[in-house]
Parts: sequence; structure tokens; C-alpha cells
Amino acid sequence: MKKNNEPIPMSDKEYAEYVKTKTPNSKLFVNCIKAFLIGGLICTLGQCLLNLYKYFGLSEDDAAIAVTITLVFLSALLTGLDIYPKIAKHAGAGTLVPVTGFANSVAAPALEAKTEGYILGVGAKVFTIAGPVILFGVIASMIAGIIYLFI
Repeated sequence: MKKNNEPIPMSDKEYAEYVKTKTPNSKLFVNCIKAFLIGGLICTLGQCLLNLYKYFGLSEDDAAIAVTITLVFLSALLTGLDIYPKIAKHAGAGTLVPVTGFANSVAAPALEAKTEGYILGVGAKVFTIAGPVILFGVIASMIAGIIYLFI
């Protein structure tokens, strides 16, 4: 006799059939097209901003930095306004791959924790994603710098 919360024994074949019935169908081709188009639009926006900043007299390097700052700011702002997650729902990896995806992944946990206060909630959660990325980015750049020094 089965007790409450006790799993029902299944064979591998029965389990595979069960999973197949519960797993939603993936629209891989459509999802790839959406990711490509939205990611392309984000990159196109970046290129337009680069051209605009260069038009206003910034050097190539300074304009590239200004574009990165602008895209990160816009991503964080749109995340705070609950617009970026709606775009990401349809675009998938198209919004995650550009630098905007990193800004979104830093801002989203912080916004979810704002009910816990600004110090223990937002202040602590803002580093859940950024912390490891920054740490490994710094370590990787140090290693690359040391290799560059000796080569």
C-alpha cells in the first residue's frame, strides 16, 4: 500500500513516457529566430550609439566605453521597470548574450530582494551574480596579463 508522499515505482520506460507527456514542445526554430532578431536589434542599437558618440566627437575607444555604459544603464533601467524580463521571455538568449544580459542578471536579484531592505536585501543580492563574474574576470585578466608580460 502506498503511503502519502511516497513515490510510485516506475520502470525507466514508464518514466520516459511520463516525462514526454509533461515536457512542453520546444519551438526551437522560432526561438532561434527570435533570439537572433532581438539580439541583433540590441547590437544594432549599440552600433547606432557608437556612431552617435563618435559623431559628437568621442574617440573610438571612448565611444565604445560610452556605449557599454549606456547599454548597461538601459538594461538595468528596463529591468527595474519590468520591461526587460518581458523582452527576455520572447527573445531568450538574444537578450542574455550581449552586455545587457549581464546588467539584467545583476539588477533582477536585487529588485526581487528589495522587500528585505536596502542593506540586507538589495545590497546583498546585487552581488549574487556579479560577484563570481567579477572575481573570475579579475583572476582571468591577471593570468592573461602575466602571460602577456612573459611573452
